[in-house]
Amino acid sequence: MTSLGKQSGSSNLRLAVLLLAAGEGSRLGSTPKALLHKDGQSLLSHFSHSIKAFSPIEFLVVTGFYADVIESELAKLKADLDLPIEYIRNPQPELGQASSVRLGLEALKSAYDVLLIALCDQPLVGSIEINVLLQQFKQRDQQKEVLLPMVGKQRGNPVVFSAKVIADILAIPQMVCRPFMDQHPELVQIFATDDQAYIADVDTESELSQFGLKRF
Repeated sequence: MTSLGKQSGSSNLRLAVLLLAAGEGSRLGSTPKALLHKDGQSLLSHFSHSIKAFSPIEFLVVTGFYADVIESELAKLKADLDLPIEYIRNPQPELGQASSVRLGLEALKSAYDVLLIALCDQPLVGSIEINVLLQQFKQRDQQKEVLLPMVGKQRGNPVVFSAKVIADILAIPQMVCRPFMDQHPELVQIFATDDQAYIADVDTESELSQFGLKRF
């Protein structure tokens, strides 16, 4: 079995990753946010390099709008990084993020123990932030099945889920993670942090400048 993280020398928990990259980026004038560049590297490449350190047994990306160009980038990253990257295309991405989440959850194939669900447009999330989340998940109260980062009163991402709770979510038709978490707060462990990386994302032109990002 694969450890949660080489850099942490941690327990034998098998990690799966679900990355959401189906959005239109309408507030940025319709732009594939996964392919925004910082320091010559796309956000998709940055995340893929970051997650490689944790030896995931499955890495699934949900595409939708701009599927062709994003999937082309994924093919290059899979070859270059020797990562188990696969993708599934949301045929109706206009239905919103919840549709992509459900599609992705249903498509996961591995016998994972832990699932990390991440967004494609978080420029400050790297291996350090991911490692902190996975370590916090390992140290959670045993009755908890979800680790949710919170910065002040704002929910953050990525979020970490046990395989058990994902099975419970999938057992309910059309259910997705956020409403399930809202309905079952007793299963959610809050990770209170002041690390802005967990809430920093890119929706506007000013945020492009703020994070030093460029269109590809």
